[in-house]
Amino acid sequence: MDSRTGQQSHRGEDDLAYGDYHGTPPEEYPQEREFDGAEEGERGLIGDTFRRLRGKQPQHDGGSESKPPGLGSFIFDKLSGAVHDIGSEFNKRVTGKDDKHSHTHTGAQCTDGIHDSTQHRYGSFATQRTGNDVKWFVDGCGYFWAVSRALEQATQSIWILDWWLSPELYLRRPPSGNERYRLDRMLQAAAERGVKVNVIVYKEVTQALTRKYLSPTLPDYLHSLLPRSFDPVTRTLSGLGLAATFASLEQVEREKPLIASPLTVCSYHTKHALENLHPNIAVFRHPDHLPDAQTLESSFFSSLQHLSLSAKTISTLPADALKALYGVNEDIILYWAHHEKLCIIDGSTAFMGGLDMCYGRWDTNQHPIADCHPGNLDDIVFPGQDYNNARILDFQDVSNWQQNALNRKESSRMGWSDCSISLRGPVVEDLRAHFVERWNFIYNEKYDVRKDVRYSRLTFTQNTADTVPFSSAPAPASQPSQGPSSYLGSQGQYPPPPSRPHGASSHQPDLYGAQTQSTHASQGQVPYFPPPPISGHSVDEGFREQDSARNLGESDSGAGTHHHPHHHPHRQQLQEEAQSLEDAMRGQFEMGRQYLSGNEYYGKLRGNYQDAGIACQVVRSCTKWSHGVPTEHSVANAYISVIENSRHFVYIENQFFITATSDAQNPVKNKVGAAIVERILRAARAGEKFKMIVCIPSVPGFAGDLKDDSSLGTRAIMEYQYNSINRGGHSIMEMVAKEGYDPTEYIRFYNLRNYDRINVSGSMKDVEQKTGVNYEVAREEHDEAVELPAEDASAHPAAQSNYRQYQQAIPNTNKQQGLYTGRWDSVSECYMLGGEDIRNVPWEDGDYPEIDAFVTEELYIHTKVCIADDRVAIVGSANMNDRSQLGDHDSEIALIIEDPVSIDSYMNGKPYRAAKFAATLRRQMFRKHLGLLTPQKMAKPDQNFEPIGVPNVYDYGSREDDAVMDPMSDDFLNFWNSRARTNTDVFSKIFHPVPHDDVKTWKDYDTFYERFFKEADKEAEGKEGKKMPAKYMYGHVVAENFSPGAQGVKEVKELLSTIKGTLVEMPLLFLIKEDIAKEGISLNPLTEEVYT
Repeated sequence: MDSRTGQQSHRGEDDLAYGDYHGTPPEEYPQEREFDGAEEGERGLIGDTFRRLRGKQPQHDGGSESKPPGLGSFIFDKLSGAVHDIGSEFNKRVTGKDDKHSHTHTGAQCTDGIHDSTQHRYGSFATQRTGNDVKWFVDGCGYFWAVSRALEQATQSIWILDWWLSPELYLRRPPSGNERYRLDRMLQAAAERGVKVNVIVYKEVTQALTRKYLSPTLPDYLHSLLPRSFDPVTRTLSGLGLAATFASLEQVEREKPLIASPLTVCSYHTKHALENLHPNIAVFRHPDHLPDAQTLESSFFSSLQHLSLSAKTISTLPADALKALYGVNEDIILYWAHHEKLCIIDGSTAFMGGLDMCYGRWDTNQHPIADCHPGNLDDIVFPGQDYNNARILDFQDVSNWQQNALNRKESSRMGWSDCSISLRGPVVEDLRAHFVERWNFIYNEKYDVRKDVRYSRLTFTQNTADTVPFSSAPAPASQPSQGPSSYLGSQGQYPPPPSRPHGASSHQPDLYGAQTQSTHASQGQVPYFPPPPISGHSVDEGFREQDSARNLGESDSGAGTHHHPHHHPHRQQLQEEAQSLEDAMRGQFEMGRQYLSGNEYYGKLRGNYQDAGIACQVVRSCTKWSHGVPTEHSVANAYISVIENSRHFVYIENQFFITATSDAQNPVKNKVGAAIVERILRAARAGEKFKMIVCIPSVPGFAGDLKDDSSLGTRAIMEYQYNSINRGGHSIMEMVAKEGYDPTEYIRFYNLRNYDRINVSGSMKDVEQKTGVNYEVAREEHDEAVELPAEDASAHPAAQSNYRQYQQAIPNTNKQQGLYTGRWDSVSECYMLGGEDIRNVPWEDGDYPEIDAFVTEELYIHTKVCIADDRVAIVGSANMNDRSQLGDHDSEIALIIEDPVSIDSYMNGKPYRAAKFAATLRRQMFRKHLGLLTPQKMAKPDQNFEPIGVPNVYDYGSREDDAVMDPMSDDFLNFWNSRARTNTDVFSKIFHPVPHDDVKTWKDYDTFYERFFKEADKEAEGKEGKKMPAKYMYGHVVAENFSPGAQGVKEVKELLSTIKGTLVEMPLLFLIKEDIAKEGISLNPLTEEVYT
C-alpha cells in the first residue's frame, strides 16, 4: 500500500509527532515559531534582547506586522553583527580554517596536506585492508575481561587512548577475589615486566585560572582591537562592557580565585596515579586550555556574547565572563575533546569502540542497577564511585575513588549499554599509525621542552609479521529450515524458549572448554568461507555440502575421483586437469553469486593468504588542534555513504542523534540526516520497503529534574535532537511528510529502560540489628579497602572493623526465604531469557516495604554503531552529532567492517546472504534489547569474554535467533514494536518516568512528574524551614497508583512480569508544545556548537 494513503486512520497525535503536514495549524504552537526568520539559531544576550527590542511576535492569522525597529534595534543590530564577526574569527583560530562547509561530500576536500587521502575511500587517511580478524563485545563485562587477558599477555608495549581512564577500574568482577585485575595494578605489573606503557587522555578544562592572567591594561587593549568601521555607539557600549566586566572580575578573583572544573573526570589524577607506579609508564594529557596571549586577546572580547540576560544570570555575570574566557559557560566545555577509545597491545592486538576504561562503563547484558548484598559484602560488584547514577549525583572528586555519596539502600545506579571490538591483522597498522601521530604531535607541542627521560617520540615501522594466516576451516553458517518468527502471535507474544537451542553447525563446539583446547594450535586464525581452489587441489568438504544444499553441486560427482591403477597416465592427467577446470568454474560461479547478492569483497579472497579474512578500513575525525593535520571527517563521509547505498535496512545505535537535512538547520552542520531523508524518499517513490531503526538514550545527558537550571545543557541537546527527528520544520520526519509519505513507515526511534529491586529486605535488617553496624558503613569500608593500593597493609577488607563485624554476623542471621544467598540481590534476570518470573521472587520486609525497593532508570545508550543490510558495520567512538562528525571538533576513530564470510539469513521474508560479523552483532544487540539473551554470568566466562583469536560464540538457528533474523519482516516488526509498547506502558504506570508522550507542556510535566518527585520549597509556600522531601524518591514506584499493602505489591509485580527486555518507545511528543531549552539560556553563535 502506498504510504501516502495507507495510514489515514492514524491522525491526531501520530501526525503531531512529525510536524504540521497533516493538518495541524501552525499557529497552534506559536512557541515554536517565535525564533523563525533571520535570527534563527541565535540565542542568549544578543539574540533574546534583539528580539525584544524589535518587538518580534508570532504571526497569527490576521495579526498585525511587527513594529518598525527603533534606536534599540539599531544598536543591537550593530552589536549582533559584531558578535557574528568575532565568533567567526574565534572559530577560524581554533580550527585553522575560515568557513564551515556542510560536510555532505565524500571526497577529500578537507584533507589536503599531510595525508594523501584522495585515493582512499571516504577521504580517510587509511585504505581498506583485507586479512583481518574482528570480534564484537556487547557491553563491558566480556570486553574488559578480554582487555585484562591481553594486558596479562603483553610483552612489549601497551598504547591507550581514552577520553577518561580510571586507574582504579576493576576489569573483572566482583572486585573481591579479583584484586590483581584492577587496571593500575595490571599496568604496573606489565611495566615491571619491561613493557612500555604509553597513555593519552583528554585533559579537561582545569581550575587553573588565577588573577595573574588578567593584565590591568587588557581592557583598553581589547577595546583597541575593535574594527575601526564600528560606529561610536557600538565602541562606547563595548568599552563600558569591558570596564564593568573587568572591575567585577577583580572582586570575583578575591572571593573565589579558582573555577571548578565543569567535568567530573580528573586527568591529573590519572596521570600521576599511573606514572607514580613505574618509570615505564608515560601519560600525556591534552589539550591545554590555558590561553596564550594571542588567544586571550581575541577570546575574551568574544566571551561577552556568552552572557545571559535574566535576574539570575545578572547576579553571576562576572563568574560567567571568567568562565567564558576559558571556553566554559554554564558548566559546559567549549573546547573540544579527545574522544577515541583505543588500546593496542604489542602492536598487533587492538581494542576499540565506545567503552572507555573508566568508572561507570562495566556492565553485564542484563544491566543490574541494584548492588546491595546483605548476605556477603564481598559480592559487591560496583565499588566506590563505580556505583554511579549521574541523574541523581554525578561523579564527585574522583581522585578519592572510594568515596561515594550515593546511598545504595535508596538509589539505583544507571545501567550502561555499549559496544566495542577486538581485532588483529593489517588494519592494526593504521591504528598504530594514528596513535603514533597523536603521541608525537603532543610530544612536540608540550613535552619535548621538558627533556624528561620518561617521555620520548615514538617511531613507526610497519609490522606485517603478525598478519592473520589463511585458514581452510569452514565458517559457521546457519541453515534455517523455515522463515524466521513464524510462530510469533498477532500480539507479538514470544513462546517459551526451547529446551535445547539449535547449534550453528557441527564444527562449532558447544562447550567453551573444548574450544579453548582447540584454539591453541590455531591461535589467530580467521574462520572464513574459503573459495573453491583454482588449482588441482580438492575442495573443502564443508564447502561442497553447502554448495549441494544451494543446488550448486558438482555436475559429475565421480569425475576424476576414482582412479583405476591401470589407467594410462595421460588419462589421469586429463582427469586432473578437468577436475581443476571444474573447480575453477565453480569458484567463478560462486564469486559471481556472492557479488550479485551484495558481497562484492568475496572475490578478493582468492590468491595471497593475506587477502583472506575481514575487509576493514579505519576512519576518523581530526584536525589541527587534535592531531596536527588538516581536517579529516571520514567518519561522517562513511556514515553518509553507507546509508545512501543501503538496500534494505539500517540500524543506528548511538548516544546522540543531532544531524541536519539541509543548511536551514543552523547551527547543526553534519548532513547524515540529509542522507537518511534521501534514502527514505528514494524507497518511498519506488514503492520499496525500507526500514531504519534508531536507538538513543531517552535523556542524552545526566540531568535529574529536567526543569532545574542545572539541566539547561541537557535540554539544549534534547531540543537539537527533536529538531533533527520530528520538529522545527526541517527534521527528518517532517521532510518525509512534506513529500506526502508517512515517515513512521520508514524510520522509528526507541530508548532503553530497565528496573531492579534493592535488597533492603529483612535479611539486611537482621544483620544490622545483631551488629549495630549500618550496612552502608560496612559497605564503605569494603569499598575503601578494595580501592587502596595493593601494597597498603589495610588493603584487605578484613582489616576494617565494621566490615569484619558485619561479615562475621551473617552466618547467625535468619535465613529469610533465601534473601541472604545473593540470588535476589538483583532481579534483573527477570526480564531476560530464562529468568525467574518476578511474581515468584521472595521478599520479607525490613526497613523498607517491598514496593519501595523497586527502582527504575533509563538504560544509558553509549553505543556508536551503524549496521546496514546486515552486511556493513561501523563501530567506533563517534557520536551522531557535529562534535563527532565534523572533524574539527572532537577527535574520533571508527572501523568500517565488511565481512566476506556469509551466513544464511532472511530479509523481508526472502532468503538472504548476510555478512557474519554485521548480522551476528545486530542480532545480539536486538536480542539483548528484547530480553532474548540469558543473563550474563560475570564469574563464568565463555568465548565472548576472550580477546581476538577465540571467535564469538552465537547460537545460530535457535528460536531466539530466528526471532530477530529478518529485521524487515512484519512478524519481527510487530514483535519489536509490541514489546516496546508494553514495556513503555508498564514503566509509565508504575514509575512515571520522563520523558513521556503524555507530557507535552511544562504544566503536564508538573502533573506527571514533579508533583511526585520534586522537593517542596517551604519558603515558596510562605513557610519557614528547609525544603520538604519529595513525595517519592527519584526512580521509585508511585505507590498511590496501587492498592495499599500486600495487594499493591502484587499489582506491581503483575505488571512487571509483562516487561521483557529493556526496549521502550521514544516519546516524540515530549514537550512538543514548548521551547525545551527555554528562552534566555546561554546559547549563542559560539556556545551552541558545544551542544551539537
